[in-house]
Amino acid sequence: MKILGTGSALPKMTLTNDMLTQYFDTSDAWISSRTGIKQRQVMSDEHLEDLAAEASRHALENAGLTATDLDFIICSNVLDEFISPPLGCRVQSLIGAQCPSINMNGACAGFIFALNTAEAYIKSGIAKHILVLAAEMPTRMVDWTERGTAVLFGDGAGAMVVGEGSQLKAVHLATKSAIDCLYQKQFINSTPFDIQEANKKSALQMEGREVFKLAVSSAMKDIQALMTEFKLESKDIQHYILHQANTRILDSICLNLKEDKSKFHQNIQRTGNTSSASIPILMDELNREGKLKEGDRLILSAFGAGFSTGTCLLQW
Repeated sequence: MKILGTGSALPKMTLTNDMLTQYFDTSDAWISSRTGIKQRQVMSDEHLEDLAAEASRHALENAGLTATDLDFIICSNVLDEFISPPLGCRVQSLIGAQCPSINMNGACAGFIFALNTAEAYIKSGIAKHILVLAAEMPTRMVDWTERGTAVLFGDGAGAMVVGEGSQLKAVHLATKSAIDCLYQKQFINSTPFDIQEANKKSALQMEGREVFKLAVSSAMKDIQALMTEFKLESKDIQHYILHQANTRILDSICLNLKEDKSKFHQNIQRTGNTSSASIPILMDELNREGKLKEGDRLILSAFGAGFSTGTCLLQW
């Protein structure tokens, strides 16, 4: 497949680190030194499907296509106001598409999993034009009295329209069951026959040090495997577009790869961690700024709860 167009959308409300001092004992210095984040966009009066639809329309416009040209929609999403119908179904109506849609939850790695699925659909001949969408609101997943997690996240949506081509060179997906370091349970109703206590609604639970170690080691392993497979050297890769979780994680991966830091693009300072939407949001920014040149090789890599990881090699 190849990328035909990109799009993104962020909520209008900007939440700075200084504003967070109203909710818990913290400071801009404390947050930025540990995460690299200075501000993030958070949903106020928006609905997630509206952001998702806006990002999708931008991607279609960038591709020079209309929603009726789409054969399929693949939507990556972790948390939504609706359990059913899923987000992709609602976006399909909002943008005026007439194709089927599916939802995927690969946590923060979900967009890479969705790209891999799109490649399979295109390669098999089932679809010609696919909207690959990631829309997330992780600010609704955290305990807003707990600064350790609440300061990390922002909301947003990113999208790509993909079609037939040979731009995607390789994808590597992996799942290693490591649930305890990063998870969130949701409230479910019990029945008269359920002898277990029903899950209580709870916030995201995260062991930061374990997540850091898993994120760096898994990204390193996947990136090095792809480069070895294609006999690529550092000079052959122009851009690293990684999940925007924490600048310390990004810097550690860059350092271990012995790469030029300028190749490791970041927008986390402005957006926070937007879960699976972080990579398509960043790619849309780079695309619209003209920083991606024809023939450039890009490595995309993401990690998420599970523990699931995805890495792919693209040629622009």
